[in-house]
Amino acid sequence: MAHINESVVSEFVLLGLSNSRELQLFFFAIFSIVYVTSVLGNVMIIVIVFCDSHLNSPMYFLLSNLSFIDICQSNFATPKMLVDFFVELKTISFEGCMAQIFLLHSFVGSEMMLLVAMAYDRFIAICKPLYYGTIMNRRLCIIFVSISWAVGIFHSVSHLAFTVDLPFCGPNEIDSFFCDLPLVIKLACMDTYRMEIITLTNSGLISLSCFLALLISYTVILVTVQHQSSRGSSKALSTLTAHITVVILFFGPCIYFYIWPFSRLSVDKFLSIFYTVCTPLLNPIIYCLRNEDVKSAMRKLRSSHVNWKD
Repeated sequence: MAHINESVVSEFVLLGLSNSRELQLFFFAIFSIVYVTSVLGNVMIIVIVFCDSHLNSPMYFLLSNLSFIDICQSNFATPKMLVDFFVELKTISFEGCMAQIFLLHSFVGSEMMLLVAMAYDRFIAICKPLYYGTIMNRRLCIIFVSISWAVGIFHSVSHLAFTVDLPFCGPNEIDSFFCDLPLVIKLACMDTYRMEIITLTNSGLISLSCFLALLISYTVILVTVQHQSSRGSSKALSTLTAHITVVILFFGPCIYFYIWPFSRLSVDKFLSIFYTVCTPLLNPIIYCLRNEDVKSAMRKLRSSHVNWKD
């Protein structure tokens, strides 16, 4: 930790999305709606899964945990971004910057592993249905969730262990609305090539390995679904479509940033917005709109609430 004492940078300046006052007010209105909707939507999924006994299955247990991660991801940087739309000089302390890096990579790493666990759940349900109840018990689901958090935290700590030791002695402007790890590393007063390779290797390893595991799993599942009866395959295909849509929209920007983390284009800032602000909204929209069980549970919860008021 010797380099921390040598650092003269106590805070970073976030350049945000735009200098235009009108655009900042527009962004505030749009992202406030997205933020509130994503948080309430994911809270709703957790409440529905907890309250409805028909959703007491491994798939929905994992889905509720995915919603919890998305709530966490919604709150690591978005509230500060919304406040910063009304602030002329957008700053964040060194400690706050490191905390954002830690939280982002913890949540992203955990969500990657949880998506793999959800793919495994669908694989067992469709390819080995007779053994589903035996294999996918509550104990295994808790193990999956614990492993996903452990991998996410370890992934984040491995990044942070190198970053906090970097000497920051001059430039402190980050061209983003949060502390993006590659942009922070670029500010270090040293040759960062070795750090860039470490970051690329660390991030690329977890993202590509999870994506390949998901790709193989869903390919096998889709082939199996084609050989099932039309009624059974229709419901399975609907569920798979929701899962695959989430995977593509989550891993698309993720792999882009992890494979080319230090080559920045003007579009990258808006991809960051999609990844950090809009991605947590995908879970409630896709799963609620495409899943009949969730929609049925929502209707029952709403009707019971109306009856209780009467």
